[in-house]
Amino acid sequence: MEIVENQVYEKIISDLVEQQYSIVEDFFSLTEVEELRNSLLSKYEEDNFKKAAIGNRTNEVVAKSVRGDFILWLNEAEAAASEKAFFKTINDFVHYLNRTCFMGILHKEFHYALYPEGTFYKRHLDTFQNDDRRKLSMVCYLNDQDWQPEYGGELVIYKNENGVEVPKTIYPFPGRMVIFESQLLEHEVKPVKTERLSITGWLKTR
Repeated sequence: MEIVENQVYEKIISDLVEQQYSIVEDFFSLTEVEELRNSLLSKYEEDNFKKAAIGNRTNEVVAKSVRGDFILWLNEAEAAASEKAFFKTINDFVHYLNRTCFMGILHKEFHYALYPEGTFYKRHLDTFQNDDRRKLSMVCYLNDQDWQPEYGGELVIYKNENGVEVPKTIYPFPGRMVIFESQLLEHEVKPVKTERLSITGWLKTR
């Protein structure tokens, strides 16, 4: 079946090839963002979230000095309507990557993330010594429409350009999606001055 070119996806692919990361505005509509935000907050209020850990699920340790967010893993099979729409778009994107770039993405994992005021996530790489399947990291911001840069919680990606480390600061504006190479780019979340909401996940090989 012939692939219909998707300009948004093509820009992401081009960005990843050129700079190992891509920033996409309005990857999801404002309505979709609002519905996902409401779902996140509802489940957080029901106390379904847990304190995030470092390491993967077979070797994880809660370390407040490293990260301070609370997370809830999403199960596609049991997803609410807003989450099903989210996964439909992600699956479409994965299918496009595999058909056009032969990336071999076979699995994915996503979770809601809530950073309370004063929390952060220190500089790290999204891969593990005992598991290197993560290929692409994805973060979709679900903050309120009035989000301001002074609220903190910006993502900083550290790139090496001609032997010089250059930090790239990305603000968590609602609807913004950031996609980057999991095994190449170290990054951190700066201290949050008001609640910061997102869906974070990984596209995985093998």
